[in-house]
Amino acid sequence: MAGDGEWAELVAAARAGDPAALERLLLRLRPVVMRRCSRFLPHHADAEEAAQDALLSIATHLREYAGRGSFLGWVTVIASNAARSTYRSMRRRAEDSHAAVPESADPRTTSVIAGTRLDLMEALAALEARHPAPAEAFVLRDLGDLTYLQVAEITGAPLGTVKDRIHQARRFMRERLGDGFRPDPPRPDVRDGNAPGTGR
Repeated sequence: MAGDGEWAELVAAARAGDPAALERLLLRLRPVVMRRCSRFLPHHADAEEAAQDALLSIATHLREYAGRGSFLGWVTVIASNAARSTYRSMRRRAEDSHAAVPESADPRTTSVIAGTRLDLMEALAALEARHPAPAEAFVLRDLGDLTYLQVAEITGAPLGTVKDRIHQARRFMRERLGDGFRPDPPRPDVRDGNAPGTGR
């Protein structure tokens, strides 16, 4: 994936009001946003719906991104929020139609709601209710694939605090989901001080 520096010129032109630049930016961002949304919503149609919402939000609020911090981190926050909002809407629709929505789900399965990972989303909701700061860091790192430093930058927390929060969140998720919980490891990044095989 391109680094933030490779996006800078395109982002600046789009923020300045160049419609062609905005179109190119959204086109390049689409696969990035889809990957983010798919971490929450494995069913393609659901991820597509969330990605469309995220791209619309990025286009609408691009001027609010002032160039401070990671652009891809900013995009990840928007995509993650869109995916989770889509899930909540799907759940409400299922409840309104009296579809069977289990109170809890086997973590080895996907939900009855159009293939959404009900187990993951329900565990995240519980984590947010009890530990909001660790939940935010966990979403950005393990689901958003950001580096520890990017998470620290976005959350405004010291690096050590971020690592502690992510550790706490992973422990909570494992307790909630069982031994089958294995978040996909983000790619090692030397800026994290991590190398392959050294842990996260």
